[in-house]
Amino acid sequence: MSFDQFSEVIKQLFPDISETALEKFRAMEALYADWNSKINVISRKDMDGFYSHHVLHSLAIAGFIGEKEPKTLEGLRVLDLGTGGGFPGIPMAILFPNTHFTLCDSVGKKIKVATEVAKALNLNNVETINARAEALPEKYDMVITRAVADMSSLYRWTKGTRKGPIYCLKGGDIAEESANLMGTFHLKSGSVHTWPITPWISPALTTETNILSWFDGKFVVKID
Repeated sequence: MSFDQFSEVIKQLFPDISETALEKFRAMEALYADWNSKINVISRKDMDGFYSHHVLHSLAIAGFIGEKEPKTLEGLRVLDLGTGGGFPGIPMAILFPNTHFTLCDSVGKKIKVATEVAKALNLNNVETINARAEALPEKYDMVITRAVADMSSLYRWTKGTRKGPIYCLKGGDIAEESANLMGTFHLKSGSVHTWPITPWISPALTTETNILSWFDGKFVVKID
């Protein structure tokens, strides 16, 4: 997916997106290509899918929040746990400039990439921390993650650092993970919400069948 294709899709999914945000999204690809040549945070063979597999995928969390529980994120403090090179935190920070994002990863070289990309994009609403979740002193309004760990581990790691829900991007058969989480922590019915990404994204990808098929079996999972 080229930036121009991404731009058309993102305008359909988020009609109020600003030109400033679009320019920041445009700048992301070159920044990550450069950093990825030094520190491998994205599979090099996957850079062709940068906008679909990484940026658009990250923004599915915003799609869930907008469709299922319309609310503003303005003024909230959000923790991106296990951000790697900055996903989903940096795309979300571009989309929500009045929301504060803390990008956290225990691997120093990965957080260096996220730090430098955020700086180059002038994302004043982003801070980066090289630490484990359990060591963070602050409590956050919500936690976002992408392909970091199973639900039970995420719930345990963030128990002392969050005041609100976890939104995680997951793939595959998540029923067993969900059942284990519910049983281990004795969560009440309705504590885990599963939202398939494909129905949300498909109206904007009618001519991009190969990209659309990539999203099959991928979900946003909310854990209260």
